[in-house]
Amino acid sequence: MAGATWSSRLAELGLTLPPVVPPLAAYQPAVRTGDLVYTAGQLPMVGGELMLRGKVSEGAAGLVAPDDAKAAARACALNALAAIDALVGLDSIVRIVKVVGFVASADGFAGQPGVINGASELLGEIFGDAGKHARSAVGVNELPLGAPVEVELIVEVGR
Repeated sequence: MAGATWSSRLAELGLTLPPVVPPLAAYQPAVRTGDLVYTAGQLPMVGGELMLRGKVSEGAAGLVAPDDAKAAARACALNALAAIDALVGLDSIVRIVKVVGFVASADGFAGQPGVINGASELLGEIFGDAGKHARSAVGVNELPLGAPVEVELIVEVGR
């Protein structure tokens, strides 16, 4: 991104970082060690509230649809970027190293990678080639507060 910044790219996309989500327990939203920043797991909090609750499943009444969970994963990634921005500044990011996504999955749901694409695609939109990352997408029984998805980031930052 010759001459541009990640902050300006965010603005070009019409996105703003939300306030950092306060920790729900005894941890920090993000920590730095050397050239890496690790975020805590981020839930799809919007305006201080969980945007969705429930397990993800295809076409089952009363459960979270995969497309809605994908949108929630995108919100999780924005929350993770907000935590990084508060710690070291968004423009210090060199590259996204890894995304770890957890999906609260109803029995038989195996579409976790598609859900976590919500986070991965957002990072690609913002960071381009620097947003290409390793990833895990894991199905779990339950997540904090009944969230359908949780996302963690590991990013490389400049000194």
